[in-house]
Amino acid sequence: MIDRIAYDEEQRILIVSFRDTGKYLYHDIPSAIFEAFCAAPSAGSFFNTYVKDHFRCTRDPEVAHSSPSVR
Repeated sequence: MIDRIAYDEEQRILIVSFRDTGKYLYHDIPSAIFEAFCAAPSAGSFFNTYVKDHFRCTRDPEVAHSSPSVR
């Protein structure tokens, strides 16, 4: 499900790249959440319990602009 994660400490943004749906940005993430995410035995379980539906999320604008139109 999760391909990779990254963290922008200055902006407090967690970047999550999903295998099937692309990159999403999670806003106002404390650094402790990112550190725990990195150490979690299951990234998917950690994400579902501590990140999903707990923080504001936006799709990566670079990905959104390059996506093909659906007809």
